[in-house]
Amino acid sequence: MTLHRSKICPQQQHLNNPNDQAEKRTLYVLTLTVVTMIIEIVAGTIYGSMALLADGWHMSTHAAAFLITLFTYRYARKHANSTRFSFGTGKVGALGGFSSAVALTLVAVIMLIESLQRFWAPQEIHFNEAIFVACLGLLVNLVSAYLLKDDHHHHHGHDHVHSHDHSHHTHHHDHNLKAAYMHVLADALTSVLAIVALIAAKFWGWNWLDAMMGIVGAVIITRWSFGLIKQTSPILLDGSIDEQYLDAIIQAVKNEDKQNQIHDLHVWKISSDHYAAMMTIHSINNKTAEYYRQLLQKFDKIDHLTIEVNS
Repeated sequence: MTLHRSKICPQQQHLNNPNDQAEKRTLYVLTLTVVTMIIEIVAGTIYGSMALLADGWHMSTHAAAFLITLFTYRYARKHANSTRFSFGTGKVGALGGFSSAVALTLVAVIMLIESLQRFWAPQEIHFNEAIFVACLGLLVNLVSAYLLKDDHHHHHGHDHVHSHDHSHHTHHHDHNLKAAYMHVLADALTSVLAIVALIAAKFWGWNWLDAMMGIVGAVIITRWSFGLIKQTSPILLDGSIDEQYLDAIIQAVKNEDKQNQIHDLHVWKISSDHYAAMMTIHSINNKTAEYYRQLLQKFDKIDHLTIEVNS
């Protein structure tokens, strides 16, 4: 029996070192959010706007989410070379994104409850002042989105080389930053809804629309948060790769000799876009583990490969 364990691949350094620019931009957005949050909560209370008040409290939870984002980046950097993490700190970003998604869900529930209460107990609204503050909140949201937009989806590059010296085009999904970006979008949405509701109430007397927009915003934000939970939970739960990819791995081994068998095959996520794999091969032609490692190097989604060969 021969056992071969692959080296830690160079692109693992990418997993262990978060984007410093993203961290700085998140800090700027946090500062803007806290200042705007205080203004909107005070103005919403004084001027009697449920949409404005909901937006202010909504931003307070986003401020907490941005703190989670910053903590996640700093924790990942601090423990980047720690031996306590077998596959590096690639899952820390997913954990931050998942936590922020849960916070988004709580925001939606609070907005829904407050909006329903406002249906039964409407309050007087000072429209001009409330509209001005809501526009100010929207402006801050747009600036925040601009600060985060460059990094919110993925990075393209050819500088992450596998242990088998095969360069590839990588898509890195920073779920931690994506969560921060989604919080900004949720803020922008509630600001727009607040402005629409206040203008309609001012000119046509549709005061009920103020509360209705809060409900609409809660529903949309809930959908966003569930989408982020669906993206991050498989990473935290060691989700496997798709069946076609697994079948291709098995077929590559069998193509060497149809009597070869793969047992105990496991492929699981170690970060948003990187996988580890472990397999036992019953080889008829007495090939070595190194031979099969070279054979499987084309499967470049797998960064850590452990192969056991029984001849």
